[in-house]
Amino acid sequence: MLYIGIPSHNEASTVGLLLWRLRSVMHEVAREFEILVYNDGSTDGTAEILGSYADVLPLTVLGGKEHVGYARALDALVRAAAERTRYPRRDALITMQADFTDRPEDLPEIIKRFEGGADIVVGERQVSEAWPRPARFLQKVAPYITRAYLKTLVDSKDPYGTLRAYRISVLRDAVKDSEGRPLVQSTGWSANAELLVKLTSIARRTETVPASPRYELRPRESRLRPWRGALDLYRSAKAISGATKRLAVAKA
Repeated sequence: MLYIGIPSHNEASTVGLLLWRLRSVMHEVAREFEILVYNDGSTDGTAEILGSYADVLPLTVLGGKEHVGYARALDALVRAAAERTRYPRRDALITMQADFTDRPEDLPEIIKRFEGGADIVVGERQVSEAWPRPARFLQKVAPYITRAYLKTLVDSKDPYGTLRAYRISVLRDAVKDSEGRPLVQSTGWSANAELLVKLTSIARRTETVPASPRYELRPRESRLRPWRGALDLYRSAKAISGATKRLAVAKA
């Protein structure tokens, strides 16, 4: 089973199109799948759209009226997939965005790498002029902000993207090690880096594949705030590094 986890906050204009395209791509892949959407307190009609698609797709909607933020939504999706699976070593959670920037067409190669034995497959985004300026700025400065803290922890040029596959046995180990605490506490892009660092310390094999997000297909403006995002990256990278070093000492 492939679980496709999608955090969604006010994405009524795109989430339905994404779900329908996912249906087409997954039927071509010919793998059993279930879509898990976390509706993070949307107020724009997202809930109604998800309700209509639940009648025609293998779709489960989590969350509700409370807006909890990206990190808690991601945490809830991880735990939901870990609880649902019957075969944790064979099943995966694939994460992606609800705003149609992550392309369902990139999934077949990610799934191929997962089925080839990778515990984690990271979609590395290729920057283009179609990216909104805040996203281009953060992608450009991120390596300089986090290099001192993440360079030795993650073998990826882009630890901040959303499009990934995680073997559920690895997720279950991380949930067990968390002892009830949230798996991720950072915000935005930083939450993706934090989860990746924690899971690569458990996974046997991590691979990367090129990904080509389509920001120009998203009708709304970017929610990124460049300087705030840069500060969040710095704080998160420093905290992740410190926590990882403490974990290594504890296990020694």
